[in-house]
Amino acid sequence: MTVRKGNRLGISIQEHMAINVCPGPIRPIRQISAYFPRLSPTSSFSEPLSPNQLTAPAPMSPGSAGQGGGAVGGGDGEGGGGGASRCLLSPLLPGAQEEGGSLSAMSSMDTSIEIDSCDSDDNTSLGTLEFDLLYEKATSSLHCTVLRAKGLKPMDFNGLADPYVKLHLLPGACKANKLKTKIVRNTLNPVWNETLTYCGITEEDMYRKTLRVSVCDEDKLTHNEFIGESRVALRRVKPDQTKHFNICLEHPPPLPSPTAMSTALRGISCYLREWETEQQRSLEERGRLLLCLQYLPPNGDSELKGEAKERARGGLCVGVKRCAHLAAMDVNGFSDPYVKTYLKPDVQKKSKHKTAVIKKTLNPEFNEEFFYEISFSELSTKTLEVTVWDYDLGKSNDFIGGVSFGCHSQGDALQHWIDCLKNKGKKVERWHTLTNELPGSTLQE
Repeated sequence: MTVRKGNRLGISIQEHMAINVCPGPIRPIRQISAYFPRLSPTSSFSEPLSPNQLTAPAPMSPGSAGQGGGAVGGGDGEGGGGGASRCLLSPLLPGAQEEGGSLSAMSSMDTSIEIDSCDSDDNTSLGTLEFDLLYEKATSSLHCTVLRAKGLKPMDFNGLADPYVKLHLLPGACKANKLKTKIVRNTLNPVWNETLTYCGITEEDMYRKTLRVSVCDEDKLTHNEFIGESRVALRRVKPDQTKHFNICLEHPPPLPSPTAMSTALRGISCYLREWETEQQRSLEERGRLLLCLQYLPPNGDSELKGEAKERARGGLCVGVKRCAHLAAMDVNGFSDPYVKTYLKPDVQKKSKHKTAVIKKTLNPEFNEEFFYEISFSELSTKTLEVTVWDYDLGKSNDFIGGVSFGCHSQGDALQHWIDCLKNKGKKVERWHTLTNELPGSTLQE
């Protein structure tokens, strides 16, 4: 802005800050009070300058009169106005002195940073949440007991909220591992005392996964509102030991925003590495299967009838218990799963067994058993194939995942098969990861 000499124009401090913007990178303001100093009584000014006083000439000392000083609000950009405004708007550093020495007492100003969180949304208290975590290694289950919350942020017009708690396991499919408590109406200090259980959690999951605990407010007319969350690394929980948590709710972590190309490239490379790692472990995201295997040796009792007589001849009993965290195959985010079992090679195709279809779920519970009459010597040449499918009406069913058991299997499946053959007559129950493909299988319904 250019003002003719002799004409004085009142300029507010906001306009001064807009005019005197230095081009270049934006640097954070360490202390906003440095731009609006409170002068001590020992300085040459009895009161700090106000915006109304900017139109009057600033008192100048003789030493600074020859330095091109003029009115604070007047003059051109190269005259005293620019210099005075720069003097006014520049933060005062400790030990620095004005050219005329009139503001020497301001060198002792305190430059400590003070943060007032009363008017900051980011620092507003969202409340606290109490819960317990227990991992049972024998059953591969994780129990989360949600106890209570205190001092939640009001979300409704009446100054209260209708809170509930949601649990998610990260990383992983959202609906496959989402658990939710009941809703407590019209309170900021809800008490739930509700236990939510995850099944099929392995020790590897406890080492690398994170539990996201979020508190939301239920609204009947609009969408539910988010209050706050907390994330707990499951590696902090020791097996068969209850760990108590009393944590403060936080805002969700912001998405990273790189400020430089190098930072962006590093972020992309980190993302690619994580993506490759998840791709290698993507088989796990197809879901888990709880299977029970039992080999029944022949029984010489001839008085048995029906199914008991059939089992007395000896054979393999396959118990399909349940599935957990299955992949969603339908557009509604769920699946209609069922399980099929084969004992291969099966030339006559008589070994197929199938469970009932459980509608619209990713954590079905079957509790069904199938029996294969077979001798122990023949069983060593067979392969048990267990597959999980999504039922679709009017079109071909979708393959979700499967696992095969036999002498040529690997990992947990091989160990489960060996334990079954070693412990005749004993039920051996294990969780297994469903894989995308099965060796030597066409995977056709």
